[in-house]
Amino acid sequence: MMQTEIKFVVVGHHSRIGHAQRLAALLDAHLLIDDGDHGANWNHRRALEWASWQDCRVVILEDDALPVAGFTQLVGEWLYRFPDSLVSFYLGTGRPPQYQIQVAERLIVADKTRSDFITLQRLIHGVCYSVPHQHIERVLSRWDSSKPADYAVGDAWGGEVVYPCYSLVDHADGEPVERHPDSAPRTERRRAWRLA
Repeated sequence: MMQTEIKFVVVGHHSRIGHAQRLAALLDAHLLIDDGDHGANWNHRRALEWASWQDCRVVILEDDALPVAGFTQLVGEWLYRFPDSLVSFYLGTGRPPQYQIQVAERLIVADKTRSDFITLQRLIHGVCYSVPHQHIERVLSRWDSSKPADYAVGDAWGGEVVYPCYSLVDHADGEPVERHPDSAPRTERRRAWRLA
């Protein structure tokens, strides 16, 4: 199978700089630290702007992503299969709660049809994803700075999102650093449904 070059960028918050640096070192990734509490939306947009200047596909990870063994090889295989799709390498439990039943139903259908991925109409996690290089400018041009980062990316994308049934990263699920507009505590368990 042909392997195309892939680059990685880690978006991190200053309070988790150690995690972010270790993850970036592991993946030889570009590191973007938000040291002014600008928020995830601002930092994910910076990551996409950086990705737009690269000449290859870029995978964006948050500082609390936990890659599985063989992560870069597996990512390459998925991006080779879906060169024109927004691919999310994390499908998580708990958040956002309004999508969990739909996710569960789609995983059951995927199992029955022996499919190894599902699609949703929205990007529901920003933990680890990749926008096709040829569509980054369009996503940036439609960006809404008032939305949570994952919705900002996915809504600007405006189409189906591919989720492998077995996530390629888990989520460290520590205390969220982002201040959410609803101020509701994030108490649900936020881990991958299934791990590769």
